Parts: sequence; structure tokens; C-alpha cells
Amino acid sequence: MHDIQEKKTVESVEQQCGDKINPDLCWDDVDTVILDMDGTLLDKHFDDYFWNVYLPEHYALLHNISVDEASERLQTRYQAVENSLQWADLEYWSHTLNLDLPELKLRINHLIGVHPYVIEFLEFCLKKRKQLYLVTNAHSQSLSIKLEKTAIGAWFDRVICAEEVGFAKEEPAFWPGLQDMLEFIPEKTLLADDTEKVLHVADAFGLGYLIHVAHSSSRRPSCYSTTYPSIDYFKELIR
Repeated sequence: MHDIQEKKTVESVEQQCGDKINPDLCWDDVDTVILDMDGTLLDKHFDDYFWNVYLPEHYALLHNISVDEASERLQTRYQAVENSLQWADLEYWSHTLNLDLPELKLRINHLIGVHPYVIEFLEFCLKKRKQLYLVTNAHSQSLSIKLEKTAIGAWFDRVICAEEVGFAKEEPAFWPGLQDMLEFIPEKTLLADDTEKVLHVADAFGLGYLIHVAHSSSRRPSCYSTTYPSIDYFKELIR
């Protein structure tokens, strides 16, 4: 069944893919670099497996139903809070599902991994003296688990959860709120994210350089944005 789930996911992603637009970037024009975490710096396979396979299995055991039925129920719940802070809120899901989600994530934290060339890119940004921020929709508990596992937090001037801003990155109010916190100049700021909707909202706010990370999961093929320059790996931005 897991293979079928993964095949359906890949097929739906491939239907949204376009031809690759290569980035054309002058680093002298960039002061600030904002990087997403899941799917951008870290392999999204962990999250895909947790939400689409591991959690449904435990939900099925709790309610004595089939895994297929559990998956259908959970997908309905996921869609109801998509693009909001609740989607990533582990406390919300633990209460709603009567399961300890942080504990379940810890049980499979061996699947948490950093994408190739990420550390090299972070080193490059520091050498270029860019302001470097990790900005994620991930809940603070999930963020702690991943930072402890990967130790990437030390590279950044600041790490920010969307819950600190009060909105998810897909919401227009997020970006002026983030600007108030970090005081970056939008037209001199680069954002790299694997979610095209986030890039659209950041574009509308006026961020100058938008990069789509096409190879978000090691278990999926690259899916290039139809609108924004895409990269498979961060080595493409080191120049």
C-alpha cells in the first residue's frame, strides 16, 4: 500500500511541473538570504513518510480501522487546515488525534537528513557576508527535533518559526510581519523555498530574488516551477 501511496503522490506532483528555469543571480545585489527548512534544506521524505504513512498506521491502530480508512480521514483533516499555522502545529494535532506527535517523530528521527550541498551553500553565504535566516512553518517542537538531529541552526543569524510571526508563510500578512522582525530590504532579499505558493505570496510582497527548490524529497523526481527559477541542489547558486 505504501508504494501505491507514493506513486499517487509522485503522479500528482509531476502533473504540476514545468520546464526548468535556471536562476540568473548577481550576488552583489543580495543582502539577505531567507531559507525554508523542510524540503529546502532538509529532505522532505521524513515529513512525507510521517504524515502519509507512519501517522496513519498509528491512527488506524488507535481506532481499530484499516490504514486506508485512517489515511482518508487524516487527509480530510489535513486539507481543512492547509496553508495555516494549525497545519504544522504539533500540539493541535496531538490534541485532535489523541496521539503524541513529538514522540512519534522522535521514533523515526533517523529519517531526518540534510540535502546535498546545503552546508557548502551556507558556508558560501557566510563568506559573502549575507544576513542568513532560517524561516519555517514548522512548529517549534518539530524545529527543535530537526535542529538537534542536523545541527544546522548554528549557521544562521536567526531561526524563526512562523508561529512567532502569527501567520503561515502562505498568508500575505506573514511577510510584513517578518520584515518588522528582521528589518530586511525586500528588493535585496533572496528567498529559497520548495513551496510555490509561498514564493507567489513573497513575490507579491516584493522580495527581489525567488528560488524554487525542485528536488524537495530524495524519493521523488524534481518538479520545476512554471513561474520561478528552480534548482535541484544549492550548488547551482554557488558562484
